[in-house]
Amino acid sequence: MNSNYYMIQDHLIFIGVFAIIFFLSTSIYLFSQNRAIRNKNSKLTASYKLIEQKLNEVQLENIGTKLNPHLFKNILNSVQSHAYQTYISLDKLANVLDYILYESNNKFVSPKEELSFATSLIEINKIKINPLFDFRIKSKIDKSDPVFEEKIFAPLLSVDLIENAFKHTDFLSQDSFISVSLELENRIFKLKVSNRASLKNVLHKEYGGFGSQSLEQRLKLIYNNHFSLQKTSKNGIFTAELTINLGEFYDKVRYIR
Repeated sequence: MNSNYYMIQDHLIFIGVFAIIFFLSTSIYLFSQNRAIRNKNSKLTASYKLIEQKLNEVQLENIGTKLNPHLFKNILNSVQSHAYQTYISLDKLANVLDYILYESNNKFVSPKEELSFATSLIEINKIKINPLFDFRIKSKIDKSDPVFEEKIFAPLLSVDLIENAFKHTDFLSQDSFISVSLELENRIFKLKVSNRASLKNVLHKEYGGFGSQSLEQRLKLIYNNHFSLQKTSKNGIFTAELTINLGEFYDKVRYIR
């Protein structure tokens, strides 16, 4: 009996030890698997966040190609600094934003639409100007012109010249001024902007920089030999004049369409 008792006891001990070893082995295996799954999930989460970040960057880059952040900054600063004209400012701002966000997606807009945008942009910038400041605007638009409502005008071409004038003018100087002339006559569009700048070196750098090159590249690619862009600087007065023969361009492209 004693012999059987000890055999049973040894057998139970063996089973217990085996059970403990099996439990420990299973626990270690499950723990390692769980850790591997957690690591895999962590890597997947990191990959997802990286993909999400890349998508956001792409979206921002796409927005950046259409929207000039400096343009919006200048516009919003003008609106914010003159609260008493907020209603008028926001009305003009709404027109500008609608045009930039929607119409600028099109390859071409009409001269009517671009001129309306340019006028709103000028009105917004005028908010920050002292009423006594020498600001001159001339508009000579023939609304009966055959190309007035034709989709032949590349959107946002007028931004750079207008924005640069307001950006580089010393509004505190007594002899400072800004002059803007918009014309559409005989199927020819003209935009002439003049201003007295406060810093010649900044002026030359800006008008010879990326913004200026981008404008000229767009004009060359779209209008080829149907435009001219002339810039002069004399005695601190900068003048830029853009002329586009929309009639010739229209006659050319309407046979291609």
